[in-house]
Amino acid sequence: MTRSRLGIGLWLAALLACGWQVAHTRFVADLSLFLPSAPTPAQRLLVEQLQDGALSRLVMVGISGGDAVERARLSRTVTTTLASDSRFASATNGASGGFERERAWLMDHRYALSPNVTPERFTAAGLRAAIDETLEMLASPAGLLVKALVPRDPTGELLAVLEQLKPASEPRKVEGVWSSTDGRRAVLLARTRASGADIDAQAEAMAAIEAAFSAAQPKAAVVEMTGPGVFAVKSRALVRHDVERLALVSIALVAAILLLVYRSPLTLALGLIPVASGVLVGVAAVSLGFDTVHGITLGFGTTLIGEAVDYSIYLFVQREPGQADWVATFWPTVRLGVLTSIAGFSALLFAGLPGLAQLGVFSIAGLVAAAAVTRFVLPALLPAGWRIRDLSPWGERLVAVTRTLARWRFVPAMLAVVAIAILAMHWGRLWDRDLANLNPISASDRQLDAELRASLGASDARHMIVVTGTDGEAVLEDAEEIARRLDRLVAANRLAGYDTPARILPSLQTQRARLASLPEPAELRARLRTALAGSPLRAERVEPFVADVERARKAPPASRGDLAGTSLEAALDGMLLGGREANARAIIGLSAPAGATLDTEAVRAALAGNRPTSAVLLDVKGEIDRMYGGYFQRALAMSGVGLAVIVALLLGALRSPARVARVMAPLLAGVLVVAAGHAALGSPLTLLHLVGLLLVVAIGSNYALFFDRLASADGPPAPRTLASLAVANATTVASFGVLAASSIPVLHALGSTVAPGALVTLLFSAMLYNFAGDKK
Repeated sequence: MTRSRLGIGLWLAALLACGWQVAHTRFVADLSLFLPSAPTPAQRLLVEQLQDGALSRLVMVGISGGDAVERARLSRTVTTTLASDSRFASATNGASGGFERERAWLMDHRYALSPNVTPERFTAAGLRAAIDETLEMLASPAGLLVKALVPRDPTGELLAVLEQLKPASEPRKVEGVWSSTDGRRAVLLARTRASGADIDAQAEAMAAIEAAFSAAQPKAAVVEMTGPGVFAVKSRALVRHDVERLALVSIALVAAILLLVYRSPLTLALGLIPVASGVLVGVAAVSLGFDTVHGITLGFGTTLIGEAVDYSIYLFVQREPGQADWVATFWPTVRLGVLTSIAGFSALLFAGLPGLAQLGVFSIAGLVAAAAVTRFVLPALLPAGWRIRDLSPWGERLVAVTRTLARWRFVPAMLAVVAIAILAMHWGRLWDRDLANLNPISASDRQLDAELRASLGASDARHMIVVTGTDGEAVLEDAEEIARRLDRLVAANRLAGYDTPARILPSLQTQRARLASLPEPAELRARLRTALAGSPLRAERVEPFVADVERARKAPPASRGDLAGTSLEAALDGMLLGGREANARAIIGLSAPAGATLDTEAVRAALAGNRPTSAVLLDVKGEIDRMYGGYFQRALAMSGVGLAVIVALLLGALRSPARVARVMAPLLAGVLVVAAGHAALGSPLTLLHLVGLLLVVAIGSNYALFFDRLASADGPPAPRTLASLAVANATTVASFGVLAASSIPVLHALGSTVAPGALVTLLFSAMLYNFAGDKK
C-alpha cells in the first residue's frame, strides 16, 4: 500500500510539473521546423533566405472583378493606404506619382550613383556628347521630364540612375496601374517590414490588406493575395484546423470503441488515464527540448492515443477474474513492446529535421509515461471489487478465427514475394524526393502565385548569386566585379538581367572614384563653354548644374542610413544583409531570357577565374532537392539502425533466433505489403512514409510479441489475450486512420502508412501463429 501511495504521489507531482510547463509553452504551426537543422553552409544560407530573406517579405496582391476603371481605383486606394501603414516597408502598383523622397535622394546623389560618371564624361567632348543626347530626348515622350531637368542635370545622370534601377521587364499597365497579362486583374506589390518567419506579423499584414480593400468600398471586385508570408499564414491555419479536427475525431473514435467494449464509463475513464498522462508528459518534454511545440506534433499526438491506450487495454482485458499477477505474467511482454516502439520512434530523433525530432521526443516520452502509469499507478486506482465485462466469449470466437487464419500461413510469404516484385517494378518512381510535395498549400493557391508572378514579371527566384564578405563594403565591391561579368552575358542575351544591391548603393570605392571625376567649378565652366559652342543651350542656363556638381564634390558618399524610411531601403535590405558587421552578404537575383531556362554553366563560367572566392551560384530548387535527398538518405540509414536495434532488443530478451524470426517475419512482410500497396496505387513514398514504415515495425512488434508468447506457452491460445490484441489494434488503426484523412501531407503520409500497416501486421502475426506448431 505504501508503494502504491508513493507511486500515485510521484505521478500527481509529475503531472503538476508537466502542467506548469505546458501552461508556459508557445505553440507554433509554421512548417519551418521541417527544414533541416544542420545543413551545409549553402543550405544554411538557403534556409535563412526562405525564413527571413527579402522574398519572404513579399506579398503579391491581385484585384479581380468589376471593370478596369474600378480595379485601377481600388489599386490606387489600397496602395496609398498600405504605403502609409507602418507594417509595410513599401507598396507599389506602377502608377506614376509618389516616391518624391526617393527621387530627391537619387537626384542629390546622382553623381555617386550613375554608372556613366567617369573623368572622360566631364571633358569638353564628353560633356558635348552627353548634353546632345539629352537635348535629343526633348523630342521623345519623356521630353517634359527631361526639359525640367536640363538646367540641373544636362548630362542626364538621374535618367541613367533610374534606367539601371528599372527592372528587366515591367508589368503591363491598364488605366495607369499594373495589370495581369490578360488585363483582367489589377496587381500590386507590398513588402512587409516583418520577416516571413514572423507568421503573426504576416497575418496582421494580410488583415491590413483586406481592411484597406474593404475601406476602398469595392463594388464587384475581390482581392487575392499570395507570397511566402501568405503561404505561411495559410499553412498555419490548415494545420490548426486539421489538428483540432483530428484530435476530436480521434478521441471520439477511440472512446466509442472502448465504450462499446467495456460498457462502462468508469472503465473508459480509467483506461484513458495513461493516455492523458502520456500526452501531457510528451508535450512538456517537447517544450523543454525545443522551447516551442508544433501543431503537427499535437496532431501526431492523436496517434499516441491509439497506442498508449493499448497498455490499459492489456491490463483490463487480459486479467482473469481474481487474477492479481498481471504484472508478473504479461508486463515483461508489454515492456519489451514498449522498448521496440522506442527503438522505432528513436529514428525520428536523428532524421535531421527538428519537426521530426519533436515527433520522436513526444512519442517516446508519451509512451514511456503511459506505460509507467499503467504499470505503477493504474492498478492502485482500480476500485475494490472492480471487474471488466467478460470478453472471453468474444475471445473464443477470435481463437477460432486465429486457427482459420493459421491455415493461411503461406499468405504472408506469398504477399511479401509479390510486394517485392511490385516494388522492383516501381523502384525508379517509388520514392518522391520533391520537398514541395510536402507543402499543404492547395494547387489553386500555387496557380494564383504563378499567375501573379508572371503578371509582375517577377523571377521565380530559383537562381541567385550569394556573395559573402567581412563587411558590407567588401561584398559591394565583389558584387560590382560580378556585375561587370554578368553584363557580358546580358549583352550576349544569355541572361535577361540581374538585380544587385550595388545599383542602389555602390561601394564607397566606386562612389569616391566617380566623385573624383567631377571638375572644380571654374574648370567645369570652361569645359561647358567649349561643349556648348554652337548649341541651342546657353551656359548660363546650366549654372545650377555647376552648383550641383560642386555640392556633390564636397558631399560625403551616399550611405545606407540615408535611405531610411524609403522604398529603396526596403529593396536594399532584401539584397544586402548584415551591413558592416562580419559575414555580410549580397544577394544578386538572376533572370533568364524570356521563354528560356537560365544558362547556369555560363553564369558559373562568368564567376570562375578571378572571381571573388566568396561568390556562390545558388540553385534554390536544386539545393532543396539535394538537401531533401541528403536527409532522405539519412532517414534510410536511421531506419536501418532502428530496425537493427529492434532485432538486438528481441535477441537479448527472447534469447532465441527462431523466436526473433517469428516476431520479425510478420513485421517485415507487413512493411513490404504496405509499401507495395502505395506503389501499386501510384502514391510515391516520401520521407514521412519511410518514417511511417518504421513505425509499423515498432507498433506491430507489440502484436507479434504477444503471439510469440502464445506460441511459446503450453495450451491453447488465451481468449482474453486475443481479445486484448483485437481491441488494441482497433484503437491504433482508428487513430492513425484519422491522420490518413488529413490534408497536411506530413500527417497524411504517416496515417496512410501506419493504419494499414498495423492491421496487416496483426493479421500476419495471427497467420504465422502456428510457426512452432499448434498447441492444444
